[in-house]
Amino acid sequence: MPPGRAGERLIVVGRVAGLFGVQGWIKVFSETDPRENILRYDPWVVGSAEESFRVIEGRRHGKGLIARLAGCEDRDQAAALVGREIAVRRDQLPPPQPDEFYWVDLEGLAVVHVSGQSLGRVERLFPTGANDVIVVHGERERLVPFVWGDVVKDVDFDAGEILVDWDPDF
Repeated sequence: MPPGRAGERLIVVGRVAGLFGVQGWIKVFSETDPRENILRYDPWVVGSAEESFRVIEGRRHGKGLIARLAGCEDRDQAAALVGREIAVRRDQLPPPQPDEFYWVDLEGLAVVHVSGQSLGRVERLFPTGANDVIVVHGERERLVPFVWGDVVKDVDFDAGEILVDWDPDF
């Protein structure tokens, strides 16, 4: 994560998946839901914090998305971007609804059992078919299902912690 204020934190929302045509268009793999939401963010940081691109236009094409970026006028310029991640600043994302969270906002929070026992800190989250899972690093690694109400009792950003009711020995 780059240094700076929270709003300047970069969030990966997709990647450049390939080329489309000869006029600088790129194929985009989006991690947003719905996938077209990636086209609403402007600018994109592609590959590194020094390379910011304004999105000129984009649309659904077949099962994927294509986009044209300012300064990317031909196939050779577009080819240089293939495989790179697409990121946006955290403050470009809309505010989450109550009891909804961006994963990136949860990373680094302390995870505390309802008994008061510290389980560690959130390293990352990942999806599964049933529910998302919190990877907690403390004296050992724990995988805690992110099931709001049943397992995750509270997320307190002011205190910097997530309160869980999950067997600490599991």
